[in-house]
Amino acid sequence: MLGFESLVRILLMKKAGTSELDVVYPIRSECQADNPKTHFKLRAGKTLSARRWHAAFSQDGHLDIAKVLSRIQRGGVHPLIKGVVWEFLLGCFDPNSTFEERSQLREQRREQYGTWKAECQKMVPVIGSGKFVMAPIISDDRRPIEDSSTDSNLQDKNGVMSTLLRDSSLDHGGHVNNAVSEKKLIQWKLTLHQIGLDVVRTDRALVFYESETNQAKLWDVLAVYAWVDNDIGYVQGMSDICSPMVILLENEADAFWCFERAMQRLRENFRCSTSSIGVQAQLSTLSQIIKVIDPKLHQHLEDLDGESICLHFEYADGIFRREFSFVDALYLWEIGFS
Repeated sequence: MLGFESLVRILLMKKAGTSELDVVYPIRSECQADNPKTHFKLRAGKTLSARRWHAAFSQDGHLDIAKVLSRIQRGGVHPLIKGVVWEFLLGCFDPNSTFEERSQLREQRREQYGTWKAECQKMVPVIGSGKFVMAPIISDDRRPIEDSSTDSNLQDKNGVMSTLLRDSSLDHGGHVNNAVSEKKLIQWKLTLHQIGLDVVRTDRALVFYESETNQAKLWDVLAVYAWVDNDIGYVQGMSDICSPMVILLENEADAFWCFERAMQRLRENFRCSTSSIGVQAQLSTLSQIIKVIDPKLHQHLEDLDGESICLHFEYADGIFRREFSFVDALYLWEIGFS
């Protein structure tokens, strides 16, 4: 992601006819033909601009959120301020808080994330190194694996997997637990390579992810989240939710907390049991809504056995991340969040 000053300079100097959005979220040349066309456009007087965003704050930092939401619903958010606006849309900050209160809270959260990341790094040293793994680091029978894609330092000291490690993880209510079981440790390590495999498939058309450092940043955030979320951990599809946060927010800890807030809204989509996946409850609700609003469409889907093949799974799970361009998907999210 470009720095604010650099981005402003590029936007001001761009050639006539060049889209501002192409500058901010460039697509790899070899992917442009297959990438969904972007329909969202910045609209003067409707899109929330940096000027109107800053004008919405009082002198001590209280945000007129109603005015901001009205503007977003009419024209989305300008890319220059999208990251900081999303922190409010997702509930990271209370609009009624002051500049000073938010600064203190941000610092506390960054320290907390740093603590969690340091704990994870002690168990898997590649975390925070700018690298990530795509091959298993332990086997199903709990033995460390060493191969060309993982470092020998990834195994626990002396190869022992039974050591109980201190856990500062959140439960569903946001409270801290004090003990971690061997089962959790094993399950987390078994998950790390799957996160890596998902990372390289996530938003791969974007120039942003040509950088291994940026891919590693996404992997770090997801790996730490999988460790602290005792309830769900990591499930495929979460990388699609997390990626925009990593792109929009330069600070990794800020991106983590934005993702954590998004997951509070979406976590039930990723809850799995032996008989169902969490998204099926939403699909059932959606089916009932369609039945009331458009009975003919509902009957048509039933005739096609549409419910059983989960025609709407991509919507409920990834909020159209793969059906629309990156820019259009962000706009849809903003409308939904506001």
